[in-house]
Amino acid sequence: MTDDARFEDGREVPLYLGAFDADDLQVISGLAQDAVFPVTEMTWRAAERRFALLLNRFRWEDPVRAQHAPERVRSLLVIENVLRVASQGIDRNDADTVLSLLSVSFEPAGDGAGYLTLILAGDGAIRLEIEALEVTLKDVTRPYLAASGKVPRHDI
Repeated sequence: MTDDARFEDGREVPLYLGAFDADDLQVISGLAQDAVFPVTEMTWRAAERRFALLLNRFRWEDPVRAQHAPERVRSLLVIENVLRVASQGIDRNDADTVLSLLSVSFEPAGDGAGYLTLILAGDGAIRLEIEALEVTLKDVTRPYLAASGKVPRHDI
């Protein structure tokens, strides 16, 4: 007979999540909230129909966040099946621009197609016309201490 797993036996592992419907996407949106990235870390490969961001993601899922300084981790947010990309409120020519991701949402348009919108702080947005919803969020580094030393806040 085997023993049941204990909480202490667990270990932190990098996130690697996929979203194929709006409910899955809400999970990814919550985990990517308050991620920051330079405008230069945005890539659209039209021939591959892929849009990707290299994010500095706040670790909202950290189970012991209250016991140590806030952490971030570098993560790839990849959207597949992209037909068109449009943006507003973003100066893509200013390499020093740092953007902050607030949310990711999906608006269906029929037959699995639709629009995926990345809402950014400061009234910026990126809208992707997609043939089918397929999004991944994958941590690609170890966590590191957040430079600000603070947990992101949203005062209402």
